[in-house]
Amino acid sequence: MLYHAFDFQNDILSPFRIWAGLTKRVLDFGMSSDKQGHFKDWFRQAGAGLDVFDQLQLTHKRPPFGITRVQDGNRIVDVEEEVVLDLPFGSLLRFKKDIKTKQPKVLMIAPLSGHFATLLRDTAKTMAQDHDVYITDWKNARDVPLSRGGFGMDSYIDYVIRFMEEIGPGAHMVAVCQPCVQALAAAAVMAEDDNPAAPLSMTLMAGPIDCRESPTTVNELATTRSISWFKTNMLATVPLRYPGAGRRVYPGFMQLTAFMSMNLSRHQETFANLFKDLSDGEMAAARKTKAFYEEYFAVLDLPAEFYIETVQRVFQEFELAKGEFKFRGRTVNPAAVRKTALMTVEGGRDDICAIGQTAAAHELCSSLRPHLKRHHLQANVGHYGVFSGRRWQNEIYPNVREFILESE
Repeated sequence: MLYHAFDFQNDILSPFRIWAGLTKRVLDFGMSSDKQGHFKDWFRQAGAGLDVFDQLQLTHKRPPFGITRVQDGNRIVDVEEEVVLDLPFGSLLRFKKDIKTKQPKVLMIAPLSGHFATLLRDTAKTMAQDHDVYITDWKNARDVPLSRGGFGMDSYIDYVIRFMEEIGPGAHMVAVCQPCVQALAAAAVMAEDDNPAAPLSMTLMAGPIDCRESPTTVNELATTRSISWFKTNMLATVPLRYPGAGRRVYPGFMQLTAFMSMNLSRHQETFANLFKDLSDGEMAAARKTKAFYEEYFAVLDLPAEFYIETVQRVFQEFELAKGEFKFRGRTVNPAAVRKTALMTVEGGRDDICAIGQTAAAHELCSSLRPHLKRHHLQANVGHYGVFSGRRWQNEIYPNVREFILESE
């Protein structure tokens, strides 16, 4: 019923959005025709209101990465998206550059947590300056037919290993947020199996390796509810109108609602400022805000089994941190990692994955020699600032780039 209610609301609002779009065009034409500017302020304010209304819309369509050119040394080079491997729940996507120089191969492991991998657009574009970048492009579970089976924690780790094998020996891993657990598990399994595609290095950024360290509001929410409560209240069945009809999912719109409720006043203030910028003709600032929310409001549904296992095994039972994490029936042993260099990155003001939670990986990888370990704490950045924005580009990335280069 939850998903049906969401779709019903969207269906009800759809005609109003069409009307708002048509009215906005009329207002734009009126403003361009008002040569004397008698009604300029009125046109702008009315148009701004319609623009803000149109912006408050969720979509299940993946936005484009839009990475067509990057700075490579002293020149600009063209970039082409290439699907290297297409699997039911995700693809291995490569940002192929038009160069002949060999660069370090990096698999960026994106979160499967309610947003598309395009949330890491800034991360990928920055990394692509000096690396041959691949990324896990997860698919919306709503659009995966039931005939393709399920997708749980083991499946995620399978995909990471399969992607690393597809890229080939000599590659590196960079995991952002939630998949730091799966990345470390995959590296440990590959090390124990002496897999030739085991990563030369892994960089874990703002991930929940041990949520017992400095628990946040997100961690507390997970531990104050039983797993049966999550199964009853947080899951929905995909309606018949979609390819994944009948599949149980954790809807992306619920994850978005949860995140927005944590900082509701900030979002309200941002939309008030958006209205003001549009009304005042400050289009550069308005475009920046709109671009952020177009990405933020693009959501995907998670397979129910993956969501429940993540809540239970990562946020409630702390399996990896306690040495109890299993993959396909075998206990994962991070101490098996002996050759893969480890770097962890944390934000000093991260209210989703607090200080200490990611750095816990160093203690788990107890067999690694000190020169193969590095930790970077970036002061005065929140969760998203760890992997996007000015601090990421100018202060964090240079350290990650140097670490990867040293691990080659």
